Amino acid sequence: MRQLFSFFTLVLIVMSCSAQNNASSSRINKNTNYSERPKLVVGIVVDQMRYDYLTRFYNRFGEGGFKRMMNEGFNCKNNHFNYIPTYTGPGHTSIYTGTTPKYHGIISNSWYDKDIAKSVYCAEDTSVQSIGTLSSAGQMSPHRMKTTTFADENRLFTQMQGKTIGIAIKDRGAILPAGHTANAAYWFQGKEEGNWISSSFYMDELPKWVNQFNKKHSVDAYLKEWNTLYDIATYTESGPDLNNFEGGFNGKETATFPYDLKKLQKDNGGYDILKGTAYGNSLTADFAIEAIKSEALGTDDFTDILTVSFSSPDYVGHNFGVNSKEVQDTYLRLDLDLERLFKSLDELVGKGEYTVFLTADHAAVDVPSYLQSVKIPAGYFNSREFSMKVNSYVTSTFGASDLIKSISNNQIFLNREKIKGLDLDLDDVQEAIVNEIIGYKFIDKAYTATTLSSTALPVGIEQLIQNGFNQKRSGDVVYIFDPAVIAYSKTGSTHGSAFEYDTHVPLLFFGKGIKHGYTLKKTEVVDIAPTVSALLSISYPNGNQGQPLEFVFD
Repeated sequence: MRQLFSFFTLVLIVMSCSAQNNASSSRINKNTNYSERPKLVVGIVVDQMRYDYLTRFYNRFGEGGFKRMMNEGFNCKNNHFNYIPTYTGPGHTSIYTGTTPKYHGIISNSWYDKDIAKSVYCAEDTSVQSIGTLSSAGQMSPHRMKTTTFADENRLFTQMQGKTIGIAIKDRGAILPAGHTANAAYWFQGKEEGNWISSSFYMDELPKWVNQFNKKHSVDAYLKEWNTLYDIATYTESGPDLNNFEGGFNGKETATFPYDLKKLQKDNGGYDILKGTAYGNSLTADFAIEAIKSEALGTDDFTDILTVSFSSPDYVGHNFGVNSKEVQDTYLRLDLDLERLFKSLDELVGKGEYTVFLTADHAAVDVPSYLQSVKIPAGYFNSREFSMKVNSYVTSTFGASDLIKSISNNQIFLNREKIKGLDLDLDDVQEAIVNEIIGYKFIDKAYTATTLSSTALPVGIEQLIQNGFNQKRSGDVVYIFDPAVIAYSKTGSTHGSAFEYDTHVPLLFFGKGIKHGYTLKKTEVVDIAPTVSALLSISYPNGNQGQPLEFVFD
């Protein structure tokens, strides 16, 4: 009897273990299904894209570009930058690292380096050599970026088997997103060359496919007439073609369509003229498609990362302004380039096998002189006059003429050694300058480095200032302009502020793992990196401050 009881007990134990194993197996299967990763992630950054370009030009877009992303994917309609300055270098870095300049260290495109007492460029690296050009244009790397990108984390996760390629006309737009471990980053060298180049940080020589692409010199095909894609009379979503608020090209009397680029190239930097036209986007799309083919991206078991930055809209916006026919035509043509890119991804990687996100590194302000013409408060800040005035104040107040080392990026850098030598209190000098300049015309806010380093500022613009302040690299005083006030020419648009016209940018996801929908909930660009990391089930970038947007997942 005891043996029979033992037998049944053993049977029950075996059945219980079997049930647990089946349950465990079921969970593993579910987890395996949930963690299926896209073969390729494509991160698209459009340089200087306002969110309202999606809505303003919506009816003019085709079905395969921006609309495809909106109609098949997820639209975060209230997406913002959560720091200043809203510039290209910090923007690309923040998108891919999930953190702000406070932590990743790219505080501007260029900044005054307090250690070496001179201005440095965010991607400049004289320790490396140019690849593909005899000029210094290739002496670039991400060495000033302190944190990892999600592309770096993917490389680490896959034991360096997943590839990362960065592409942009601007070097910083290719280098910073791709991260420290990228297989390659490529950018466009215009002038008399018209080639895609790189750096010895990534390689000893250009791959065969890049040399072949450059040798074809298909760039020459874009030195042609730039006219509107459609009848200019139908471009009712933008202002008049002839106005007083646009710059234009050297050698052409008016900033009006059409533009004979072949004729104008000599007076506008040779092939560099293409950067400031809609054709710069087409050239970028051509090269990105070739990279997908030649690098066999998305064709094995390891997820690859392709970062593509469309730099030309920034050049066009700076030159012609956000309300120009040129900007509208640039976006209508970019829509077609996106459609080409997506069709190539469908063909080369497989529809439903890749994931794409699209955002911008910053937006832009309406031309202040235009705003003034329609009675909206706006203005122009005279940086030279400001520098003379604040230097004069410091000299007369503290009895020394060289207490200010640099004024740049709305920051004042003090000569701390001289201040110490004069037995002055640094905090007192900083505070005195703040109290002085806050009374100047067009200065809306000013803070000392001491305040930004030691005091938690409230939400709003103050918090954006603090998120952009890096204790080691930023200046002693930070100041903010009034709304729609810029230190720039009276033609064309610019950016850099904490106001909505600079911070509100698109955020679209579509492809594998992404559901269709939209949200008006506020999202921030630092949320992109952890969202992609969560999709790939990899570690977040090491400086990450963002939150994964779980509502975009299918």
